[in-house]
Amino acid sequence: MKDNSTSYFFISDLHFGFFEYEKEKPLIQKFERLIDSIADSGGELFILGDLFDYWFEYKTVIQKNSYRIITKLEYLVEKGVKISYLIGNHDFAHLGFFSDHFGIKMYDEKIVRDLHQKRFFMAHGDGLVTNDSGYKALRSIVRNKSLQKIYSTIHPTFGIKLAKYFSKKSRYYTDNKNYGTIDGLFEFAHQKINSGFDFVILGHAHRRIFEKIDNGYYVNLGTWLNQPCCGIFDGDEFKIIDL
Repeated sequence: MKDNSTSYFFISDLHFGFFEYEKEKPLIQKFERLIDSIADSGGELFILGDLFDYWFEYKTVIQKNSYRIITKLEYLVEKGVKISYLIGNHDFAHLGFFSDHFGIKMYDEKIVRDLHQKRFFMAHGDGLVTNDSGYKALRSIVRNKSLQKIYSTIHPTFGIKLAKYFSKKSRYYTDNKNYGTIDGLFEFAHQKINSGFDFVILGHAHRRIFEKIDNGYYVNLGTWLNQPCCGIFDGDEFKIIDL
């Protein structure tokens, strides 16, 4: 018998740090209210990449404008809610802070889970488009843990500034890349659904999509830069709610 007592929550591409702090406050407040709501209802939260617009982790330094986000995640964990965090193409430089201090489960590539007897495939979406060899080569370099440790020796004031610069360059590349007439993420989702998945949830594209494909659904949660939202699955229905 299906247990509908647990709800699962999905967010993607929040890009905290993209705006200056004062301009970003309304988005942070929406995030805080969402976390409070999840804490009250219980369940599990899936972060599907790019929670931060840029993230580079130092041993003793935390980016100052991220403290409210980190505090709310710690609060959620303390309330007994599990968090699974799938690293995106803007917040890839995690070295253990979230997992070691908060017990958040970190994923590099994908999350595959059975939720209420439905098969879910989750990924950020970067690197899944077949005709983007240039980005895939860059991805293999910037995600190299040895290179990240070398980068961490740079003074944080300069290192974070440089990370923010490359984050903007990455967004410009993604937004202006001509991938042709075929939606590579849609095609990828189609293949996964045909292989037996009920839901394929991706991010990265910054376009909200909720489309039935054969016997499954392709979901893309868009971006909080345009419209903050959260996906919720309660066992009977998957829905996207605006915040």
